[in-house]
Amino acid sequence: MAKRIGKRTLALESRPGVLAYASVVGGKEGAGPLKKGFDEVSLDSYFGQDTWEKAEMTMLTHCLDRCAQKSGGLRPDAILGGDLLNQCVSSAFAVKDRSTPYLGLYGACSTMAEGLSLAALLLDGGGFTSLMAFTGSHFCAAERQYRFPLEYGGQRTPTSQWTVTGAGAVLLARESGAFELTHVTPGRVLDAGVTDANNMGAAMAPAACDTILRHFDDTGRDFSDYDAVFTGDLGAIGHDILQDMLQKEGLDPGLKYMDCGVLMYDLLTQDVHAGGSGCGCSAAVLAAHILPAMERGVWKRVLFAGTGALMSPLSCQQGCSIPGVCHAAAIERGARA
Repeated sequence: MAKRIGKRTLALESRPGVLAYASVVGGKEGAGPLKKGFDEVSLDSYFGQDTWEKAEMTMLTHCLDRCAQKSGGLRPDAILGGDLLNQCVSSAFAVKDRSTPYLGLYGACSTMAEGLSLAALLLDGGGFTSLMAFTGSHFCAAERQYRFPLEYGGQRTPTSQWTVTGAGAVLLARESGAFELTHVTPGRVLDAGVTDANNMGAAMAPAACDTILRHFDDTGRDFSDYDAVFTGDLGAIGHDILQDMLQKEGLDPGLKYMDCGVLMYDLLTQDVHAGGSGCGCSAAVLAAHILPAMERGVWKRVLFAGTGALMSPLSCQQGCSIPGVCHAAAIERGARA
């Protein structure tokens, strides 16, 4: 059973293991720095469908299928997932024909970290033997819901981020694996008063700082105890804000701190302004870059801290501020690595 240490962190006694992982992305993402790590790259933004929303559902289905294939066909006891569209409809449609229990989640861009953390806690509790966590987003579907349809031709501000067309899935089991989840630190909702929906990095950075500091305080660890610490996804602006905040707290992350929104694209050549965002950003980076690098022995212990901007189109239209949240999970190489 999980043991609470400090104020918010849970140490996982059984250390649930990662058995399989997969990622599926669109053409823009497949042309970026991480192109060699994705399991599937679709040059068709519609994924063979006639709407962006159906394309997102299909992409999520492909990702779940890929993860299942890589696990040798292991069927999880349940699936945890969510997305950015109203009522998380893409995730629901992606699992509707699988005859597997489904737990829907919404954590905005933190959904992968939230799903991964909850799956690990459920497995550690002994009620399940295997669970799959997944999420994804589609640039065109997100633009239509949160901003303007592409046909509008609106200009994007320099602080804006590009919603990743991508998905990631991770299969966890109560047994040990190549990588194991050892600690989970759930995040608080913090509101920095940012109202600009095109500057989500600034809105989420305080929540990321709060969760990382809490994780370090609870565990007695700091940056020296991790080979890498990832946020996802603050983008270039949020990355720099968080780095400044951590330094003011006496912590120097140095090169160990990276952000999934910065890693996904080449910021100099791909015209994504401040970098990537969306549920699919950190999910795809986790499955295409972080876990494969751990498998190769590049890193032995990482902290995966997913960040989310908890807004809706209506709240933005009414001038509300954008609260942020960050959930962190420590992942370490296991006995089967």
